[in-house]
Amino acid sequence: MSLMPAAGLRRKFLVGTTVGLTVLSLILLGLSWMLYRHQLTQERSQAAAEVNLLLQASLENAMLKRDLPGLREIVDRLGQQSGVRGAMIVSPNQEIRFTSDAALLGLRFSLTLSPAKTLSTGFTVDSRGREVMRSINPVANKPQCAGCHGSPRAHPINGVLVVDYDAAPIRQRAAQSAGALAGMGALLLALTLLGGNRFIRHLVLQPVARLADGSRALAAGRLDSRVDIPGQDELAQLGQSFNRMADQLQSQLIRTREQEAFLQALVDAIPDGIRVIDPDTYAIALDNRAYRALVGQDLDRPCRGQTCHASSHGSPTPCPPSLTLCPVHEIRRNGQACKSLIEFRRPDGSKNKVEIIAAPMQLSVDGEEKRFVVESCRDLARVVKFSQEQKLAEIAQLATGVAHEIYNPLASVRIALHAMLRATKTETGEADTSRNGEIRGYLQLVDGEVDRCIEITERLLKLGTASPASAQLVDVNPAVAETLSLLTWEAEADKVAIRGGYAHPSPRVLASDSELRMVVLNLVQNALHAMPDGGELRIETRQRNGKVEIVFTDTGVGIDPTDASHIFEPFYSHRADGRKGTGLGLSICRSIVQNYGGNISFESQPGSGSRFVVELPDAASRIEPG
Repeated sequence: MSLMPAAGLRRKFLVGTTVGLTVLSLILLGLSWMLYRHQLTQERSQAAAEVNLLLQASLENAMLKRDLPGLREIVDRLGQQSGVRGAMIVSPNQEIRFTSDAALLGLRFSLTLSPAKTLSTGFTVDSRGREVMRSINPVANKPQCAGCHGSPRAHPINGVLVVDYDAAPIRQRAAQSAGALAGMGALLLALTLLGGNRFIRHLVLQPVARLADGSRALAAGRLDSRVDIPGQDELAQLGQSFNRMADQLQSQLIRTREQEAFLQALVDAIPDGIRVIDPDTYAIALDNRAYRALVGQDLDRPCRGQTCHASSHGSPTPCPPSLTLCPVHEIRRNGQACKSLIEFRRPDGSKNKVEIIAAPMQLSVDGEEKRFVVESCRDLARVVKFSQEQKLAEIAQLATGVAHEIYNPLASVRIALHAMLRATKTETGEADTSRNGEIRGYLQLVDGEVDRCIEITERLLKLGTASPASAQLVDVNPAVAETLSLLTWEAEADKVAIRGGYAHPSPRVLASDSELRMVVLNLVQNALHAMPDGGELRIETRQRNGKVEIVFTDTGVGIDPTDASHIFEPFYSHRADGRKGTGLGLSICRSIVQNYGGNISFESQPGSGSRFVVELPDAASRIEPG
């Protein structure tokens, strides 16, 4: 069921109310007009009644007495009354016989009597152009007047009394009455609008608006959205139903998201690249982080929805089955699992050989059985090169430096031994006991050089020691210095001067001694690789804000901005000396440091060198003094 927007209800309400109130206003206007007409009728009737009585008494009296001057005086006084513009008596032959305006005496006056020859009134304009309410009152002939006017049957009217009243006061009083009624109508209209608006807003529009807001919030993914509509009416019940629906939807969506997250985490935990393909559309329905790393995509952005050929080959069309063994095509053809070797193309143009093991998967989608293709992708270059060539190359490089470090002490031992042999012989070849002191000195030298060889060997052993199950207290300065001593020959060969600056006393961290040495080894080697033409590398240790920092600053070629976002990615290598590395050094370093609650950051400008900072929690701030 769709809810009507509050604005639509408001418009409908306003339109309906406007139409209803317009009809009501027309009715009120009609009533005002009727009241106005009624007021005028009352005014005319009252004036006519008064004139009728006055006329009847005055005329009868004047006629019986034949008092024409008195009759004239009556007409004059009538014309001088307040609110009266003029008065006249017109004979049946339409001659003005008596008038309050002497200028009209003797003139003809056009009369239009009512069919019943009774009192009639109406608004008109007098001889001076003034609006008046004219009252025409025929004076009936009576038997006692027959002596002068003849038989009442032959002459039913003795004359006509015409009185002009000022129309302005009459209209003003009528307008005031009509205005009062119109004001009452307007007040009633305003009260109706206000009351109706308040009613519709509080009881209809606001609940509907809450429902609409709740629906929009729910559609936007805010699953905790609920509506509060007090009361027990239909809208309140609708709000309660909405909340129950939202509760069920929230629980269902939470369960669905948890299942999706579990499935994605399970797939991401697989070290090989995994992708699930819809064979009908070639669209990827599911993939993992290992696959995204394999094809050079953003690790946190699934390839879902992309076609398999666009994702791994950069091609807008499917791979031709006649030119390559496409696992999707093979499974569609025979429904059997298959294995193939395919070359993936990254967005940067690089390629890598991949072994794909594909198998069909059948499941129900929207009530229909649908087949998918599951592919396991393994980077052959990573497996072969890392496990063989790169391991040997790194070990050989380290062994060369170690051999050089051991060679110098052993050479000194040999020279000392030769000197000792010569010192213990005389010209005749016999031993000379007077030279025992000198021989003792040589022996001490041999002992010292042998100790040095043992010390270097111990450093190598520490570097290769397996990590303990739990963190241990590690002195940072000795670990850094002893690791640097293993790289002295390599640095000299690369014409790189190594400078050290150590905090005093030596800071300590909770970590693995061998893993900390591995971090230092990798970062120093990366710095040496960044200075193919020589330079200077400075390593410093320091303590501040509860952190221990190991800072590596080189004067190498720096890091290109296009490579900066990828340097911690596994198997990403871009060495300045032109050699192909494993691309695992920085990735391993970051993993080790983060495992102990630390972080690695860097700053670099092309051509101006780089600065890497290893930050670990200070053990002094984590261990309470006991």
